[in-house]
Amino acid sequence: MKGTQLGEFEEIVLLTIALLYDDAYSAAVVEELSQRLERPMSLGAVHRTMQRLEEKRLVHSRFGEATAERGGRRKRLFTVTTAGEQVLQEARRIRNELWADIPKAAFGGGVS
Repeated sequence: MKGTQLGEFEEIVLLTIALLYDDAYSAAVVEELSQRLERPMSLGAVHRTMQRLEEKRLVHSRFGEATAERGGRRKRLFTVTTAGEQVLQEARRIRNELWADIPKAAFGGGVS
């Protein structure tokens, strides 16, 4: 999609929202990213990134039901929009083409 810039961290957060599907809220995204990237994630950085993705219309948010475990507060749940899926598909296509075109010699004889 021309005109939609997606930074590396935004892409990873967007992919994680897609992975978590109907249970993607800030704390769950932080937990998933921390486990997969094997490093601590800042809740503030992830939450702000999710807001930015919503401003770009790549995700949509809604409030879930109130839960006792959250003191009656509702979770703000995020889902990937059609535009978000298109941006991810385009990023994947570009990355795959780049990987496929790297000469084997560029990495000492083998691309993994």
